[in-house]
Amino acid sequence: MTTHLVWFRNDLRVHDNYALSAACRSPDAQVLALFIATPEQWRAHNMAPRQAEYINQHLNALGIQLAERGITLHIRQQTDFSAAIEEVKQFCQQHGVDTLFYNYQYELNERERDARLERELDGQVVCQGFDDSLLLAPGTVVTGNGEMYKVFTPFSRAFIKRLKEQLPECVAAPAVRGGRLTFTPCELDYPRRAFNPLRFPVDERGAISHLRTFCQNTVANYGEQRDFPAMNGTSSLSAPLAIGVLSPRQCLYRLLKEHPSALDGDSGASIWLNELIWREFYRHLLVAYPRLCRYRPFIQWTDNVRWNHNPEALNAWQQGKTGYPIVDAAMRQLNETGWMHNRLRMVVASFLVKDLLIDWREGERYFMSQLIDGDLAANNGGWQWAASTGTDAAPYFRIFNPTTQGQRFDSDGSFIRHWLPELATVPGKHIHIPWEWADKQRQILDYPRPIVDHKQARVATLAAYEAARQ
Repeated sequence: MTTHLVWFRNDLRVHDNYALSAACRSPDAQVLALFIATPEQWRAHNMAPRQAEYINQHLNALGIQLAERGITLHIRQQTDFSAAIEEVKQFCQQHGVDTLFYNYQYELNERERDARLERELDGQVVCQGFDDSLLLAPGTVVTGNGEMYKVFTPFSRAFIKRLKEQLPECVAAPAVRGGRLTFTPCELDYPRRAFNPLRFPVDERGAISHLRTFCQNTVANYGEQRDFPAMNGTSSLSAPLAIGVLSPRQCLYRLLKEHPSALDGDSGASIWLNELIWREFYRHLLVAYPRLCRYRPFIQWTDNVRWNHNPEALNAWQQGKTGYPIVDAAMRQLNETGWMHNRLRMVVASFLVKDLLIDWREGERYFMSQLIDGDLAANNGGWQWAASTGTDAAPYFRIFNPTTQGQRFDSDGSFIRHWLPELATVPGKHIHIPWEWADKQRQILDYPRPIVDHKQARVATLAAYEAARQ
């Protein structure tokens, strides 16, 4: 009897899982599953405690689902990727594994890990890898010269053209293999923090149901509502996508089922599809430009910007005490829930980099340390966009005004009031400039004054970027 091993990583699901499906294709093969936690690697990558708990719960749910299908999930813990390689080699030897199946990860360390493992298993175990976490594999959407696109819009057009030619295959969950097995839940040895299971369901069925509800009830109005943080207008599917509880193909097929014209036009469904393509764009970029995994800017002259070293200002930003209500409310949402509305991610990133002139990498690391949906490609891409250091970046002279952003996207202050209860007494029309109202009314607020003057900061930031270009 042949023995197949599925090495689970960021693909914690049984539906539409290429590696799992391929391993189970032969009815005569024994199929085993393995997950290796690497806490030291996670610490080095700033994994958030909420994401660790999210992984822990989904890992246990996966173990139960596999056991129902007659597949045992073995969970091991090693310090880092190097130790994980040795664990896989020993596991293959102990269990007589013929073929190892896994889905590719595109970050540099992960790619180097897999390449080394393949070299060391050569001639002993056949390795089969799959482009599972993307709609289209890296290197398949390129310019006429065969190069990676550096601007999103032409990449998106080419991407949609490819999808219209042929949709990626979506595969079913494997059939039951033999009798049901038992699974003993695990507890990962890593700092973990609770999250809201109503917003982030803790099993695969819940994530699929969440996707279906969004596509049926919300996505039609996505274009009108997605920028307003007080509305429930976004998908909240970034967390299951980040750890692979959902595949992007499941998202695409469900979207097309409910909105068949999503590949055409300018509907809410089309706009959300474009967000999925942004996710693809940033992952394709990691493969084309590995330096992005090493905290390097895409636009290299931006490494000459002289950033402010200001621990007090950085801490005020992290704790939501900058004196700018929309920024502070967003940061408190992040700290309390492990998630932040996407419009606000842009606002707070712009504030850190272009109002405080603090290195974007400080923000990138802090987000990863807090986000339940932490994902290197998307997080790095978003921060480099905001900092005007990345591909397809906003021009460096585009600087968000945090006050007008609040007035535009939270005009009545509903979102701000929820997260900043200390501003409860401030009238609606003054909620974005509470210090001015307090001074006129001779009121004392338990809320800080602005730690920086936006107009002055804008001038200083433009000068810093212009000097860096010289």
